[in-house]
This record gives sequence, structure tokens and C-alpha cells, in this order.
Amino acid sequence: MKELFQKYIGKSKEYWTNRTKKQKMILIGSVFLFLLIVVGASIFATRTTLVPLYKDLSPSETGTIKENLDARGVKSEITNGGTTIRVPEEMAETLLVELASEGLPKSGGIDYSFFSQNAGIGMTDNEFNVLNLDALQSEVANLLKRIDGVKDAKVNITLPEKGIFITDAEGEATAAIILNTKPGYQFEEQQIKAIYHLVAKSIPNLPIDNIVMMNQNLEYFDLKNDQDSSPSSAFAAQHEIKKQIERDVQRQVQGMLGTLMGRDKVVVSVSADIDFTQENREENLVTPVDDENMEGIAISAQKITETFTGNADQAGGIPQGEDPADALGSSYLEGNGANGDYERIEETINNEVNKIRKEIVESPYKIRDLGIQVMVEPPVADDPNSLPQERVDDITKILGTIIRTTIDKKAGAVELTDEEINNKIAVSVQPFNGKIEFPSDAKQVLPLWAYIVGGVLLAIIALLVILFIRAKRKQKQEEENAEFEESINVPDVNEEHETESTMRKKQLEKMAKEKPEDFAKLLRTWISED
Repeated sequence: MKELFQKYIGKSKEYWTNRTKKQKMILIGSVFLFLLIVVGASIFATRTTLVPLYKDLSPSETGTIKENLDARGVKSEITNGGTTIRVPEEMAETLLVELASEGLPKSGGIDYSFFSQNAGIGMTDNEFNVLNLDALQSEVANLLKRIDGVKDAKVNITLPEKGIFITDAEGEATAAIILNTKPGYQFEEQQIKAIYHLVAKSIPNLPIDNIVMMNQNLEYFDLKNDQDSSPSSAFAAQHEIKKQIERDVQRQVQGMLGTLMGRDKVVVSVSADIDFTQENREENLVTPVDDENMEGIAISAQKITETFTGNADQAGGIPQGEDPADALGSSYLEGNGANGDYERIEETINNEVNKIRKEIVESPYKIRDLGIQVMVEPPVADDPNSLPQERVDDITKILGTIIRTTIDKKAGAVELTDEEINNKIAVSVQPFNGKIEFPSDAKQVLPLWAYIVGGVLLAIIALLVILFIRAKRKQKQEEENAEFEESINVPDVNEEHETESTMRKKQLEKMAKEKPEDFAKLLRTWISED
């Protein structure tokens, strides 16, 4: 066994000694790369991937959950300023179920479970009312969060105070709601109506008219009222139409400029003047068929001719009972004495003309005037000069095109000029100080060192592949040269049986020819040993 081991050691030494310097470097680099890959793979394999377990927590909730996870021996990490807690990916779903069974996390507000867990006789009426209002607001906000398109909701409810006497009139509640909606999500009218009724039915004595709802971009979600024939409802309908037109233009401009500047960089306000005058008229027109000659089409004609010659009473004058105006088309000739001539010619033509009957109902909704006011926050909020004037001119030109195509063409006697259109536009560049900000979802990205290590590994692997291919090609070329040399060698007729000493001799001769430096080293080694 020892001899076999020494044999392998000797062969390894011989193999290493016969390698060139370049080959030795490749071997060392390959071993080092292999070890690096093994170590990196083991690090990545044993590395724990953390995913968010809860987001948007209050510091007290984060501390409670962190304490619970530490007691369970679960590795956890707190990020995003203490609002997010991360746990290993393979344990996230199990922890969600187990913590939920323990009532964690508790909502930032008070829900109705508080009263069942903390019922007691020491609570005053004022304390109960405050807790009840907070619980009601939390429950309504949780209901709104379940609606598709709503990421978060803030609800503020004002309840009326109860009167002292039974005869006192009962007041009405009010509600203000801010929804954090998903980007690009558009609520349909039926969804808005459902949200209004959901809130109205969740809060006692809350009329729908006392609800105000908007999103994080200060866009109102108004409810359309049913119309009836009363004057108040007619005014409400006209007012609703005016707001709808303004809202449509505002959303169009907001979406366009929001794409250009950023959703939170633009605020748009639109004011419109609507003409609600409705005109119903009937027109009965008669026009000639031939407009050039002012003539119609002859549909019937009649011509009568009468002549008389001989002895008779004198002819002349107007026949008895005939209107002189009707005799214009007749010709009478008078005779002398007893003899005379009589001739009468009458021609009647009936012409057909165009008879047009129109019943016209004019549209009652005409935009007589439109004004657009835009506030833009520059890219650098504190530097108004960071927004170039060319960009402001582009915004003004876009708004001018919208106004020109929206205003009714018959509203003015003359066409709108560029100066008049520019007077209807106001663009203000200034920083925004009243933004409503909701916590954004943090995206999980790999650290920079992971990309650097990955790039280095890929470069090393590519280099090794190139070196391996070149070594293969070189080895193949050497084998082909060796086969060619063997093919041209003439075998010796007096071939002698080679002994171990002759073989060593030939090897030494070959080494002396091909590698004289190694041969000299070998001789020095032998001499030193002797």
C-alpha cells in the first residue's frame, strides 16, 4: 500500500515537473476557481432569504411582533423605518397563520373586539364614545380596503351629539374619506355608488350628501343624484352636468400632464361655463326647384283659345261677372257696326315647388367658455428654474388645443384668437407643500456585492472555458504531429529487444534534446546525491 502511494506521488511529481509554467498557472487557477465556486455555492445555499411578513405597521405593533418572533427563535429583520418586518421565506405563510390565531398584528385603530376584551364598569361615557368612534372609523376603513382598486383608506367620522330632551331634533353625521387607489385604476359609477351606500349604511344617521370622498391625488369621487321634475332637482342636474364636464377635462389634462411631469407633480383645476338653453322649433320652408331661375317643375298646363267672326253685337269690354284682374290673360277685339271679330286666349300652368318641414331640437349642453389652471412642481422642488421655459410653453400649447376643440364653435360671433385662448390658461410653477403621502411598497433587490461577485464568477468561467478549448486544440495538434512522425519513421530491420536501461537511456537523450535545462537540473541532482 505504501509503495502504491509512493508510486502515485512520484507520478504526480513527474507530471507536475513536465508541465510548462503556463500550464501550471492554469491548473492552480482552476483549483482556486473550483474552491471559490464551492464556497460561493455553499454561502448562497445556506443564505436565508427574507420576505416581508407585515408592512405599514406602527412602532408598537412592530415591537410586539418582533418580541413574539424572538421568543419562537425565528430570525427576523426590521426595515423601512420600523414599519416592515421580514422573516425567512419558507416560514412566512406558517407565521401568518400562527400570529393571526394569537390576534397579531393588532390594527392601528381600535376595533370592536376591544370592548369584549376590556369590558368593565370603570369606563365613563366620554371614554366609551371616543373608543366607539375610533372603532367605527377602523371598521369602515377595513371595509373599504377590501374593495378592488383600494390599497389603503383613511376615514374621519363626526357623530352628532345627542339631545338632552326627547323632543330635540336628532342631528346628522358626516364622513370624510381619503382612498389610496392603485395607479391607473378607474372606478365605475356603479362602484362609486356602492361605496357611498356602504359607508352610509355603516354609520348611523349619515345621509349620502354628508359624505366627501377623494383619492390621494385630490380627485373627488362624486355620486350622481337621480333626477326629477322639481326646480331644485333641475338645478342639481345642471350643476352635476357642469361638474362632470369639468371633471372629464380635468382628468384628461391630469392624465396627460401626469405622464409628462409625474403623477404627483401636477395639479389641475378646470372651470366651465355651460349653456343649458334648449330650443325646440318647427320650420316650414318653400323653395324653388331651380334655384338659378327661381322656377319650379310644371306638373300641369291648360291653354284655351276662342275666336269669332260675323254679324253680332259689338265685341269689346269685359264680360259680365268677370273680375278685371282675371282678364289679364284674355284679349278682346272690338268691331264696328254689325260686323266684328272676337278672339280670347287663356293659358294656365301649375308648377311644383320644394316644401320642407323641419322639427329642430337644439342640444341644451353647450360649452360657452372654458378655463384651465395648472400648477406644476419643478423637477427640483426648491428651484423653479429647473423647469425650462420650453416645457411650460409646451404645456400651454397643449391646453390651448384642448380649449379650442372643447368650446362650442357657435358660442362666439368670431373665431377664438390665440391671445384669447392664452387668457383662458394659467400655468404656475412652484413647489408643493401640501402633498398627502402614503408609505410606498419597498421593492426587494439584490445587494450590489451580489452583482459584483456574479460578474467576476462569470468572467472567470468564461476565461477557463477559453483556456480549456485552446488547450484541447493544442493537444489535438500535438497528437496529429506525433502520428505524422510515426507514419514516416522506417522501422529498423535489426530491431533489438529494449531493456529498462535502454529505455531510460532513450528518455535521457530525448530530455537532453528537448529540455536541456531540466536535463541539467537532473544531472546536478544526481551529482549532489552521489
